[in-house]
Amino acid sequence: MSEDKQALEAEQKKQELKRRPIRSFVVRSGRMTLGQQKGWQEGWPKMGLELGQAGVDIRDTFDKQQELVVEIGFGMGSSLSEMAAAAPELNFLGIEVHRPGVGALVALALEQNVGNLKVFCEDANEVFKEHIAENSIHRLQLYFPDPWHKIRHNKRRLVQPEFVQSIRPKLKIGGVFHMATDWEPYAKHMMKVMEAATGFRNVSGENNYAEHPEYRPYTKFEKRGQDLGHGVWDLLFERVS
Repeated sequence: MSEDKQALEAEQKKQELKRRPIRSFVVRSGRMTLGQQKGWQEGWPKMGLELGQAGVDIRDTFDKQQELVVEIGFGMGSSLSEMAAAAPELNFLGIEVHRPGVGALVALALEQNVGNLKVFCEDANEVFKEHIAENSIHRLQLYFPDPWHKIRHNKRRLVQPEFVQSIRPKLKIGGVFHMATDWEPYAKHMMKVMEAATGFRNVSGENNYAEHPEYRPYTKFEKRGQDLGHGVWDLLFERVS
């Protein structure tokens, strides 16, 4: 292969990498436990949704037409299952890229007989593009996302101006974007981004963090951190335009 052709191919690869979206997550490999496998096998046919097959308005997949709560990155799903069980008057959609977490969530939901919960095992950006209608979300939840604490990785944080404006039309007017983190630098980053975001209002007042909302359960991880004196910061921003 000539040097000119090699240089051309190298430049093409470089440009392709530039065009790829920056991901806020890394898909970790890991085996599912027997309980997670059983949850996936039994719960996925009832709660699981497939990208490209769920329709343009995800609300139509639920048995009842109720306000929609969406959570991005629910981890192992214990708090999301608890919230859905405690609020049958709402519909809940969980989006998570890690299969063990999805398996754990649907296993819990089956155990708790939760009937108002649906799940995607996909990149949230793709789900929002294809299946979340405008003005459809009552509350969007982002709890304890990866803070990407190294400076060179800060660009991978999900809460960025572009992301915020991409989800704004999906929220109803009056709908709330609820974020929570135990990493103070990320809390400050979120606050800076959200206070500057067009179309949003800080529910707790300018530059103020929110009190812990009653509807958000305390996770084991969060309780352990509190026992060690670690802080948790909640941010609630309402869509106003």
